Amino acid sequence: MAEQKKPQAAGVWPTIKPFVNGGSSGMLATCVIQPIDMIKVRIQLGQGSAATVTKNMLKNEGIGAFYKGLSAGLLRQATYTTARLGSFKILTNKAIEANDGKPLPLYQKALCGLTAGAIGASVGSPADLALIRMQADATLPAAQRRNYTNAFHALYRITADEGVLALWKGAGPTVVRAMALNMGMLASYDQSVEFFRDSCGFSEAATVIGASSVSGFFASACSLPFDYVKTQIQKMQPDAQGKYPYTGSLDCAMKTFKAGGPFKFYTGFPVYCVRIAPHVMMTWIFLNQIQKLEKSVGL
Repeated sequence: MAEQKKPQAAGVWPTIKPFVNGGSSGMLATCVIQPIDMIKVRIQLGQGSAATVTKNMLKNEGIGAFYKGLSAGLLRQATYTTARLGSFKILTNKAIEANDGKPLPLYQKALCGLTAGAIGASVGSPADLALIRMQADATLPAAQRRNYTNAFHALYRITADEGVLALWKGAGPTVVRAMALNMGMLASYDQSVEFFRDSCGFSEAATVIGASSVSGFFASACSLPFDYVKTQIQKMQPDAQGKYPYTGSLDCAMKTFKAGGPFKFYTGFPVYCVRIAPHVMMTWIFLNQIQKLEKSVGL
């Protein structure tokens, strides 16, 4: 009986392995990056420069403010990154099989990244909404604060107060942003690994660090405009007449463009890049180490 069960376990693990590894690496990276992410959100909400935001947060809210929303951030990685990295691995493996085992051209990697980003964002949108609201809560007047205690409390309150579909508020720009980010992140990483390893002859460690750096830059550059619109949609509050400042992501984008031009979408880009690039880098580095550990124990 034990011999009959073993093949079943062996068949299940390879299927879920990319998802488990992806989620684990993303959660580990989030634990390190959370303070920078908090500063990025506050800058996008118009609270000043990185130095000003950091100083005011330390003075008025204490060190714990930098980790507000960590539970939502971890939940987001457990859903979003699990789905996107796992599905990207599955999609690229299928594409390589269809390509007779040959390396994929860049456009096919980009298509796999776009698809994986859409899948991940659809799954992770509720946690992303909870994260944005928890991070933005302290910037609101006391009477308007939602005072969520953790990610699950936020999800419960959103469902109870606004309905289940409210969990996907801003899902449109979230999905588009994720598609842009993952196209830049995933395709550039695979392409850079091939370049650094095969063309430059880099060692494994140098290849991972170099490729993850390139991946982080392209992820940031491709996704920030969509991230800006997504943040504005998710944190908006109705005025005294119950009217929201934007009717949707397109309306937000048009009003933002009219008010500040194209560079308005890149508000906080240095901090955003500092936040996104290290998170991307550490996600790939953690993922590489997890895979090596699994290989060493025969998983």
